[in-house]
Amino acid sequence: MDIILIILGIICLIMGLAGCILPMLPGPPVAYAALILLHLTDRVSLSTSELLIGLLLVIAIQLLDYFIPMWGTKYTGGGGKWANRGSLIGTIVGMFFLPWGIIIGPFVGAFMGATKDGMDNTQALKAGFGSLIGFLVGTAAKFVLCGYFIWVFVRELL
Repeated sequence: MDIILIILGIICLIMGLAGCILPMLPGPPVAYAALILLHLTDRVSLSTSELLIGLLLVIAIQLLDYFIPMWGTKYTGGGGKWANRGSLIGTIVGMFFLPWGIIIGPFVGAFMGATKDGMDNTQALKAGFGSLIGFLVGTAAKFVLCGYFIWVFVRELL
């Protein structure tokens, strides 16, 4: 039974990494499931605190993933009320137009929102690029967390 759980855990880790890019797969939660599967084996027993910290990190990353593009829009100087809302709406709408929609959606949403805020095209482009940078930062954070889960998985097996 341990072998099956370990194999399922490895599959979860691979799917978790893919989910860092593909929004239809929730990357960090799936990678976290690999740690739960590993914990269920007789071979490894992760501490409760390690599992809880991992869970809290997953929840935080999943929540921040929706707001980081919006913050990127705000901190590039192009973030009015509608630019921030547009970034969030673009992120959500972009999920339906894979694979490029998830990258272009926040950019277009922030750009359109910034123009509604009365900004000129230069400022609106800043807002769009800020949103894109925010998206890339969020994706990098998901990769780091999934990488940490892979490291824990391998460390415990060795």
